[in-house]
Amino acid sequence: MRHTVSLKQNHEFRSLYARGKNTAGVYLALYARKNRLGMTRLGITASSKLGNAVKRNRVRRLIREAYRLQEERFIKGYDLVFVARGRAVGAEFAALRDEMPRLGQKLGVCV
Repeated sequence: MRHTVSLKQNHEFRSLYARGKNTAGVYLALYARKNRLGMTRLGITASSKLGNAVKRNRVRRLIREAYRLQEERFIKGYDLVFVARGRAVGAEFAALRDEMPRLGQKLGVCV
């Protein structure tokens, strides 16, 4: 991911959840909020409800790779958090990849 930095601080996630716009699909939920940094910051969350650590980490890796392949489609200058939903555990990579831009377009953060 050339133009994206990771969101890591808990207060940044909480701020985004509280003040950002959100939308949900079958496999993912997306929270987005404009930042003043001129770069995109990405966070990925997978709840322990999804299963053990192996399943959660696999879902996070799939989401990160799907985003990496479509990074240029997302408008710079936003904080984005993708939240894995229950069906994401058994989802095909193509399904996750195709859902991302749809969610981004709903929020106006994807071209």
